[in-house]
Amino acid sequence: MYEKPHVLIVEDEAAQREVLAYNLAAEGFRVTRAENGEDALLCVQEDAPDVIVLDWMMPHLSGIEVCRRLKIKPETRAIAIIMLSARSEEIDKVRGLETGADDYVVKPYSVSELMARVRAQLRRVRPSSVGEVLSYDDIVLDPETHRVTRADTPLKLGPTEFRLLTTFMEKPGRVWSRDMLLDRVWGRDIYVDTRTVDVHVGRLRKVLTQNGGADPVRTVRGAGYALG
Repeated sequence: MYEKPHVLIVEDEAAQREVLAYNLAAEGFRVTRAENGEDALLCVQEDAPDVIVLDWMMPHLSGIEVCRRLKIKPETRAIAIIMLSARSEEIDKVRGLETGADDYVVKPYSVSELMARVRAQLRRVRPSSVGEVLSYDDIVLDPETHRVTRADTPLKLGPTEFRLLTTFMEKPGRVWSRDMLLDRVWGRDIYVDTRTVDVHVGRLRKVLTQNGGADPVRTVRGAGYALG
């Protein structure tokens, strides 16, 4: 099963953490929880989310410091971060955004508004999850109709190849390791040998080039695969 969009909630107040987790799960997201900054960094290292809902005021390691550490690392910089804070002054919002937060929500907040902001960030970092049509060069992929065309010619992809292409097209140029592709395309709960990734990438390449045109999938020696 293709991995659902993944949201990490970092909130030291248990009641708020569980309310957010319940509502996000009801929206179809895969949810991970962390009650402090240290746990949050471990969660990201073990299972990087698409979006982090991050409370600013936490003991020991603040949300603003967690944000700073994640945004200075190339491997975690692209994760969308929504900062939650009771600080409503403009200077605090500016500090949060300048540290790298992608959005800033002042407590108390409307849960429905926060859900909308999560979806907005997903539209940016993982557009297929909200039904956005993806395009790269002459390739167009519609996640809702499950159709792919190249140079206006329909292509017939198997389910796994479709998920692979979706992953590549969401972030052209990004190098995906085999383990990362296993997590995203097959899911963390399913055991598949990494060599299976090579087989399905080969099948994807064959379909993409069956009517001519250059192979858009690039092999990065010792690292994985990338689109373009």
